[in-house]
Amino acid sequence: MPAPPGRLVDIGGYRLHLTCVGKGSPTVVIGPGIEEFYFHWTQVQSKANEFTRVCTYDRAGYAWSDPGPKPRSYAQLNLELHELLRKAGEKGPFVLVGHSFGGPVVREYAKTYPKQVAGMVLVDVVHEDQRVVIGGKAVQLREYAKGISIPAPKLKPAEPVTGEPEREGRTWASRLPALQDAENDQRTWSPEGLLYMHEHPDLYQLRDIPLLVLMRAKGGYRDGLGLPPEELERQRREQQAALAKLSSRGRLQEVAAGHDMQLEAPDLVAAAIREVAMKAKR
Repeated sequence: MPAPPGRLVDIGGYRLHLTCVGKGSPTVVIGPGIEEFYFHWTQVQSKANEFTRVCTYDRAGYAWSDPGPKPRSYAQLNLELHELLRKAGEKGPFVLVGHSFGGPVVREYAKTYPKQVAGMVLVDVVHEDQRVVIGGKAVQLREYAKGISIPAPKLKPAEPVTGEPEREGRTWASRLPALQDAENDQRTWSPEGLLYMHEHPDLYQLRDIPLLVLMRAKGGYRDGLGLPPEELERQRREQQAALAKLSSRGRLQEVAAGHDMQLEAPDLVAAAIREVAMKAKR
């Protein structure tokens, strides 16, 4: 196993990996997407730490972080993040950055801990009404929700995940059995969280905090997905624009890059973080 570049912080019998660099306030906290780890954000972090403190973490079951208890709901992920920052001594309020799956996660954090959020950057994130291609059709993720109650989050060690991962090269983290276990459970509970967001939109308003929504220029839809590509693109753009309206100080910015713009356009993503951090500081 490669040595962790950051700290392993015990949050209640299990440890999460946290890497913080730079100085200044407000501290920026980056929430990666599905199948993403700390090292997917090193380019952005190395640029953003020139103007403020930046922290990136690996969720429970990812890379160096221990597995966490189930269910892996948005509420559970955010209880762990809150405890991680508290135990690590990082002071808020924070500017939260969420990418893809990390978007609903940081929005849930803002709902649960509103006084701990000074600003937000949403990087091509999942909207609660978004359609994704599953089984050759573009379907809304929340359609997979069963409408069951989301259990209260808890802090306790998880049951060990068996299996021996490959530990060579950059594929190490993506082949950990704990990762597959965590992501399978996140995918199970994510539709429930998105359905809740859809049904309770008032709870997810961001008041007047600085908000910047980065949207990729092209959705990349093809024919044969159940809806015409033009309609899917229209819906995508409307949903991203709606995210920018969650705050009275929200702004939508189109980016000439793909979904993983933190890798394709790290300078631009870092500039977006700087804009929001400076507005939050003022």
